[in-house]
Amino acid sequence: MTVSASSSAQQARQALADRLGELCRDAGLTGRDIAARCEWSPSKSSRIMNGRTPPSTDDIRAWCRACEADGQAEDLVAMLRTAEGMWVGWRRMERTGLKQAQEARLPLYQRTRRFRSYSSWLVPGMIQTQPYTTAALQAVQRRRGLVDDVAEAVAVRMERQRVLYEGDRRFAFLVEESVIRSGIGGAEVMSGQLGHLISIASLPNVSLGVVPMRPDRERWPVEGFWIYDTAQVNVELVSGYLTISQPSEVSMYADTFAELAGLAVYGASARALILAAMHSLG
Repeated sequence: MTVSASSSAQQARQALADRLGELCRDAGLTGRDIAARCEWSPSKSSRIMNGRTPPSTDDIRAWCRACEADGQAEDLVAMLRTAEGMWVGWRRMERTGLKQAQEARLPLYQRTRRFRSYSSWLVPGMIQTQPYTTAALQAVQRRRGLVDDVAEAVAVRMERQRVLYEGDRRFAFLVEESVIRSGIGGAEVMSGQLGHLISIASLPNVSLGVVPMRPDRERWPVEGFWIYDTAQVNVELVSGYLTISQPSEVSMYADTFAELAGLAVYGASARALILAAMHSLG
């Protein structure tokens, strides 16, 4: 399990280590006893118990056997998988291609009613045109040397956009002006994408804000993120995909979204920026 800087991931990892330590103490054993019964070095059981080294699934099962607590194993394995799921490197997420990575997010979109999305890099996937998505995923596929299933992945993302028009969902999108000024796919693709943003902004359940470029900002751009209701935040970083569910951290991202939303322009002013960006394409 890759350790992230997120306290959510750290706390989940520590919670698992604490549970293993409790099993050890409840069985009247020490870390050295566990190591001897599992045929490990004493340092390995110490690192696991102190949260410095994440256990594997086999390690957890061996630990439970040593403590005569086999019935606890599956719950602890589930805790491990939850902690691992909080941080997923792109290579792991996309090892079988881009289509599966797109499909994996669909249940989250289907159960969410309030979406908040901030992007400083690209137009958010939920409001991308098909040519824009194709250009974006082709760039990812080439850069990371992945299986070429771009067409299938694009189709999944386009299908996922149906949630924009279904049910009582609400969407708030924030993009930096640089997103509409510096794009991908060339002038024709960007022009179509910018026109689509204008159309999307007219939907009654959608708010679209553009944070203007200016020389005196006190709240600078941050990494792109999605907030799903008040339950979860996903952050796309250079190295991987971070899932945050710790309430205090979710609240931090909600506060950041509110601050950035306060800097954005909407309605006619946002439309003017988008049209200016379209004009600059010639």
